[in-house]
Amino acid sequence: MSVHIAVDLGASSGRVMVGAAAPGRLSLQEVHRFPNGPVPVGTDDGVQLHTDVVGLWREVLAGLATAARTAPGARTVGIDTWAVDYGLLARDGSLLGTPRHYRDPRTDGVAERVLASVPALELYRRNGLQHLPFTTIYQLLAEAGGPLLAAADQVLLVPDLLGYWLSGVKAAEATNASTTGLTDVRTGRWAPDLLALAGVRPQLLPPVVDPGGALGGLRPDVLAGTGLPGSLQLVAVGSHDTASAVVAVPARDEEFAYIACGTWGLVGVELAGPVLSAGSFAANFTNERGVDDRIRYLRNVMGLWVLQGCLAEWTAAEGPQDLPALLDAAADVGAGGPLVDIDDPRFLPPGPMVARVRAAAAEAGAAPPTSKPEVVRCVVESLARAFARAVDDAVRLSGHRVRVVHLVGGGARNRLLCRLTAEASGLPVVAGPVEATALGNVLVQARAAGDLRGSLEDLRALVRDTHELTTYAPSTALVPGLEIGTA
Repeated sequence: MSVHIAVDLGASSGRVMVGAAAPGRLSLQEVHRFPNGPVPVGTDDGVQLHTDVVGLWREVLAGLATAARTAPGARTVGIDTWAVDYGLLARDGSLLGTPRHYRDPRTDGVAERVLASVPALELYRRNGLQHLPFTTIYQLLAEAGGPLLAAADQVLLVPDLLGYWLSGVKAAEATNASTTGLTDVRTGRWAPDLLALAGVRPQLLPPVVDPGGALGGLRPDVLAGTGLPGSLQLVAVGSHDTASAVVAVPARDEEFAYIACGTWGLVGVELAGPVLSAGSFAANFTNERGVDDRIRYLRNVMGLWVLQGCLAEWTAAEGPQDLPALLDAAADVGAGGPLVDIDDPRFLPPGPMVARVRAAAAEAGAAPPTSKPEVVRCVVESLARAFARAVDDAVRLSGHRVRVVHLVGGGARNRLLCRLTAEASGLPVVAGPVEATALGNVLVQARAAGDLRGSLEDLRALVRDTHELTTYAPSTALVPGLEIGTA
């Protein structure tokens, strides 16, 4: 059974995992974990938010060195990260400046300027993406006219940038490229008219490659610094973390919805082709590419970001918080309390969250939550309601039948969230695996290396057969081991 290394960088943390896969066997071991998040930097024009990509690279190398000691015979490595952010390279390959973070305010008002000249529905039918103010196309427009973009020879999305530092190969993996707003939704390749709209020279962007192929060996300096074997190959996986997570959704058939829940909550269904109707546009659904040319038809929901912000605020004031105890106390609060629009733009920036939650509840006409358990209940139940609405909209707009909701990622540990999502959706919610993204990363590597064969459905069956899952029935009863789709 061959060993594969998954580099998995989320919006709030990163990890390097060692996985092994063969027919009937799938295992995963974390060998290195580290924090991630936007770094505020003061300037004459205000505070900017940056991504410490060099610091992330240092952590990736440390994790790879540990992986080399843990699994000296590793065959491949794959990288997935969050979407839309990028680095600019000079002609000699050096990094030009520190990449800006998607939560940076520089994109404020940019989308509105674009949509004043290009009908929003027309743009949607070209790139298939929901309206998000920080999409790459708007980031590049915000960068236009600045010295860094003018001096750049290449634009690489974050996973492609790390892949270049590993291997020397410049490529744009298709699942992440599809999140930029610069690709044709039907082909998944760069669209000249969209590049022109963003003011981007076509030569700035590398060729798009599909997940599942080997990109090449690692640089000599990386091999020397980590102790990895010279035979190790970098494989293009679903480099958008949600694309990798969807690979590892343990569904029995196609009649499922998924929620990839971490800092963000990505809620949708898997389709053979995009949905580009006016109704889909109005509902703010996106069509992103998945592994094996599937379409991830989904809506971005704010996810656990708001809860994380509340916890960070309480931790700063009082010291570490006991999240499981807070969730248990929130469960005891009971239904009927205040709810907020969890996707309200006020929640997007970093900073104190509790006052924002209370203000949003008051503006919705409810008595604001006061105690910490009440705040947690408000946030978690509001999130569960948003998840259920997104599932309902995905079914209505796509015509795709759904009998079960799979909730994967860190949110699968949150029993209250899983239970409330089942209640709100009226569907069984199957929680797990927590490390779906890293598992999907490893599964694509293993299939590329020939250790596994078959379709996505075959890969998902392996996850289902090797990982413990918990099903939350809409009746609120916890039903361990319930057969998927029978609740």
